[in-house]
Amino acid sequence: MYLSVVSYFIRSPYGSGWLRCASLAGLCALLFLSGCASYQRQPLPGQTSSLSGSQLVRVRIDSSKMPLPELAGHRFDPSNGLDIDEIAMLAVADNPALKLARDDLRVARSQSFAAGLLPDPQLSFSNDFPGAASATSSAFSAGLSTDLMALLRRSTTKSVADADAAKIDLGLLWQEWQTVAQARQLFVKARFQSYILPLLKRQSDLAETRYAHMAQALRQGNLTGDALTAALLAQSDVQKQYSDAQRAALQTRHALNALLGLQPDVVLNLAGDGGQVAPDDKAIERSLADLPTRRPDLLALRAGYVAQDQKYRAAILDQFPSLSIGFVRARDTSSVYTSGFQISINLPIFNRNRGNIAIEKATRRRLRDEYQNRLDQAYAEVAQLRADTALLERRLSEAEAALPGIRAQAVAAARAYASHDLGMNAYVDAQSGEIAKRIEAATLRESIAEQWVGMQALLGGAIPDAFSSDVEIIHSHEH
Repeated sequence: MYLSVVSYFIRSPYGSGWLRCASLAGLCALLFLSGCASYQRQPLPGQTSSLSGSQLVRVRIDSSKMPLPELAGHRFDPSNGLDIDEIAMLAVADNPALKLARDDLRVARSQSFAAGLLPDPQLSFSNDFPGAASATSSAFSAGLSTDLMALLRRSTTKSVADADAAKIDLGLLWQEWQTVAQARQLFVKARFQSYILPLLKRQSDLAETRYAHMAQALRQGNLTGDALTAALLAQSDVQKQYSDAQRAALQTRHALNALLGLQPDVVLNLAGDGGQVAPDDKAIERSLADLPTRRPDLLALRAGYVAQDQKYRAAILDQFPSLSIGFVRARDTSSVYTSGFQISINLPIFNRNRGNIAIEKATRRRLRDEYQNRLDQAYAEVAQLRADTALLERRLSEAEAALPGIRAQAVAAARAYASHDLGMNAYVDAQSGEIAKRIEAATLRESIAEQWVGMQALLGGAIPDAFSSDVEIIHSHEH
């Protein structure tokens, strides 16, 4: 079609040669620009996009788009506080790092779209103006050609782009799962800190009261200076523990706000204690059996291996001569028209793409080893978490078994102190002992809950249906 239009304008009796050339250039420009995209300016933002407290209560989240089944069936309602699942849902929806990862996915899908487009043909035109009076007309040459090898490589190039997009898509899903686990662990930590802070405050108050009591006894001559120094050191240690706990709670709050995309001054109303259920051994074994088919990071590595395998195929194809073929229409200065064809081919004598073939093959081997290492690491991490959790559960059982006796001693000490049958030191030691044991048990429970969250993140859940096309891409090229 291009050649017919060009021939029409060249043979036209209207206007001069320059007019015909200008008309031809305008027509070509019109053809090229008719389907072009237009530029739209997008200025950079000038203020924070983090959510404020007033904006948070108006947030709406579509639970059907959540990456885990337990979140997909949960209703998001911040008006009555945020439970552990609502915190996870907010993290998936508004985490800044996930927003960047979704932008990367859009780029990969655009690259996949670009890889599926047919290569454009090449149109060439030249016009020569004679300087001799004997010439009857100007000369021209018009040609239309295309790269045949680009057409032959299109299928492989498209497969590479599709597999790369699937890799990034599955990598995003894995990142979402890890963000869910991180949000849940921060929720557990925040709830634990809100429990122990009052205990540490009471312990600090007891130590301060004892020090004041002993300082008065020293002034009355009923106590030595060494005993008061020991009480001061004990009071300082307890106060430091309380201050450190306050600082840790503040850091947890800021870390959770940053993870959720909230402004630093937002104070979250956390509801519930997490309600994490410990996975039993049979469930863990069942999850481990099909781990390579469910964990998004392993599936993403498999997609990356598929993409690299296709790149290796493409490099092998590129060792063959690159062929370009086209058609030519020309006229010389004596008004003789000619038609023909042209072929352009490179000669694979020295290079033959051997370097790129070696690179792609070595890269494929590395990706295979990377997948094997990640798979081995996944099983090792699960085994380590199971062993650590079992140890923590034994220690928690021991602490909880000792707690009733220590609590009874603290109650008896308080009763005796109230009736002036027990001294201040003994009373404070009994109360501090109970507080320390309660903090120990709470710390163990918090560690176990975090281990359970980590175990769920490692074992994963069901792959959402939205990712079935990614899994199909992997299977179609692996078999």
